[in-house]
Amino acid sequence: MKKALIYRIVFYLLGLLVLALGLTLNTKAGLGVSPIISVSFSVAEIWDFNFGNTTLVLYALFVVVEMALHLMQYRRLWSDAAARDIAHAKQANLRLTLLLDVLQFPLSLVFTRFLNLFSGWIPTLETDYAGSFLGSFPGWFLFLCLAIVLTGVGAAASLDMRLVPNPGDGIVQAIADTVGKSVGFTKNCFDLCNITITIGISMVFAGRLTGVGVGTVVAVIGVGRVIALFNRVAQQRMAHCAGLSEKVQA
Repeated sequence: MKKALIYRIVFYLLGLLVLALGLTLNTKAGLGVSPIISVSFSVAEIWDFNFGNTTLVLYALFVVVEMALHLMQYRRLWSDAAARDIAHAKQANLRLTLLLDVLQFPLSLVFTRFLNLFSGWIPTLETDYAGSFLGSFPGWFLFLCLAIVLTGVGAAASLDMRLVPNPGDGIVQAIADTVGKSVGFTKNCFDLCNITITIGISMVFAGRLTGVGVGTVVAVIGVGRVIALFNRVAQQRMAHCAGLSEKVQA
């Protein structure tokens, strides 16, 4: 049991680390960033703020909204007289849910420090490799593909361990539960909302697009496909090592 817990924590932390690396690579490719961080990236670019700190503020906002939605769900259940017995039973689950929400604050702090660390280490292709292959469109696209693979693998590995969710994933789940829609549909709508906000901020305050491009569209499609492929290949084996399943499916 102790060994399984160690595996679970290691897989979770490695997943977050790879996810942070993938998101950072996405920003360095110069073709548009992932929708979930497009707002914070555009704000950081336009006003010359620190990208990690701006993302931390965005994630904190996500967590506050999550907590409000979870409380709303519970109160809606409590207001239904026929469901009050169920509401009593779910009170303990609400406390656990809110605890996981609160734990996303320190998680966001650590996660965004990794974003800053990787941002300082990884060069920007357009400026640092101008005139070379990596400074050309094919080089940017190759970099973008690597970023999407790492983002998908990192997201899948961390989510599969069922510990504290990344705020970007947590808010999508909370919205989906509140409106009664699927997570996939809610994710698409949430991405579209982020892209729309980013375009609005960019055009009003910079007069040009920042953070949104062909890479954003590729990320919307590609990250989900990478997650699906990774889960098909590795999810059961990781879950078995982490004590989350009884056996590995062939």
